[in-house]
Amino acid sequence: MLSSIRRLSIFSISSFQSPISLRKLIIMDSSSSSLVDKSSQKLFALAQQLRLYKPPPPSPFGDDDEADADFEEQKLEERVGKVVSQLGFQESVTPVSVVQKERFKPKRAAVLICLFEGVDGELRVILTKRSSKLSTHSGEVALPGGKAEEGDASDADTATREAKEEIGLDPSLVNVVTCLEPFLSKHLLRVIPVIGILSNKKEFNPTPNVSEVEAVFDVPLEMFLKDENRKSEEREWMGEKYLIHLFDYEMDDKKYLIWGLTAGILIRAASVVYQRPPAFLEQNPKFKLPKVVDKNTTMS
Repeated sequence: MLSSIRRLSIFSISSFQSPISLRKLIIMDSSSSSLVDKSSQKLFALAQQLRLYKPPPPSPFGDDDEADADFEEQKLEERVGKVVSQLGFQESVTPVSVVQKERFKPKRAAVLICLFEGVDGELRVILTKRSSKLSTHSGEVALPGGKAEEGDASDADTATREAKEEIGLDPSLVNVVTCLEPFLSKHLLRVIPVIGILSNKKEFNPTPNVSEVEAVFDVPLEMFLKDENRKSEEREWMGEKYLIHLFDYEMDDKKYLIWGLTAGILIRAASVVYQRPPAFLEQNPKFKLPKVVDKNTTMS
């Protein structure tokens, strides 16, 4: 395995066209083992696998004429860059009917799914507990990330910039390898999950921004495919029922609840990384957006 790794000459993530990504080109030759020194063979193989990932295309509602028309309109909107993602779920699983531009203008955001190898060789992901003083989602578990800013060149830039601001994670330590399909948050914020690999966890010393983050911790990624320590709740939005998943996790005598959009994103990320579906039912809704969408429209 080691010899096969050394035969690979370039470890590049330049395909994402991000200045951060372009700076993170790792050159290897037959006599160098720098990559192996900094990262396990497992992480290197994972990076190679994830760089080939392509989000699946949305699937149509069904066979009725109205649904087919909605789907064709959605594909047209996608081609001109106005993709409407489903509420709380990745857009490829359950499409929604696309609405006119003046009706729906989702703001863009990105979150960082930062993976590293734990002491037992398991893949782990960095999470935060939001400050209890925040006006929204206070005390909830979240992935590092936030809204895109004008100076961000890509979703990867948004995610890594926010991670640095929130928890002091230097972007130079993270190899961004792929982006998952968009999710839509409860408040109709279009969220792009960005997967990055932290080759050397010891180089990261968390320094949380106390105004935003109360705690920084990590969990095994594979837990989001298991039925252990998981429960679900049924919700309804515009007459459509769906499930939200809640995962309990305890670390250093502290208990955390990971649920909602964060759990949904991590279920999807784990499915992509481990290339298998979760061991529990995912009830995905077939949402259609309301005729009027404004800042007060939320997913209940």
